[in-house]
Amino acid sequence: MIRPVLIACSHGTSSLDGRDAIRSLVDEVRVLLPSVDVREAFVDVQEPSVDDVVAALPPRRPAVIVPLLLSTGFHTGVDIARAARRRDGVVAAPPLGPHDLLALVLESRLGELGLRDDDAIVLAAAGSSDPRAADDVSAVAERLSRCLSRLVTVGFAAGCEPRIDAAVGAARSAGATRVVAASYVLAPGYFADVIRRSGADAATSPLGPDPRIAAIVAERYRAAAATLAGAA
Repeated sequence: MIRPVLIACSHGTSSLDGRDAIRSLVDEVRVLLPSVDVREAFVDVQEPSVDDVVAALPPRRPAVIVPLLLSTGFHTGVDIARAARRRDGVVAAPPLGPHDLLALVLESRLGELGLRDDDAIVLAAAGSSDPRAADDVSAVAERLSRCLSRLVTVGFAAGCEPRIDAAVGAARSAGATRVVAASYVLAPGYFADVIRRSGADAATSPLGPDPRIAAIVAERYRAAAATLAGAA
């Protein structure tokens, strides 16, 4: 069977640093999967759109769309699902999270700040109107809490409650002397800026690029490609 194309589909951003980060992540995926045709696609802001990338596939060429998105949400359930339905032999993998490796990357980013024993940690996520997104983020918060052996609360930039600034305020009200926002975003851009302005005393850098995230992309691709092979 021909190896399916991997369509690495991110949100898209106007941030040049964000674009560089996602491009670097995709390049890391290409290193991990040297025999796979890896193509970039976007659901907003940038081109080509995921619909156009699927439409441009060679006839009868299978493909796996791997969302470069951290949680379930509108873009996975609508945009990417619609693109996968455009033709036979195209499937969509789950988003990157929740996953144990994401908790390890978050732990590393927090370590870069010199985490203190008395710091309060708020996992700061973009958020979504899809309630499943909050469940996904909570699952990552639980994993990170186990890694750090301390409580990790959650805040969202949009779509869900509590908002990040409210979560930061609650941590201070509980007696925290320093509140750290663990940025649960892949790359610099709008939501990373919202997190930095949330009122936390410090905020970690975005997750990507990181070889561990590239490994999740490769894992999602292989699992979805196996379903295509089984259906052939």
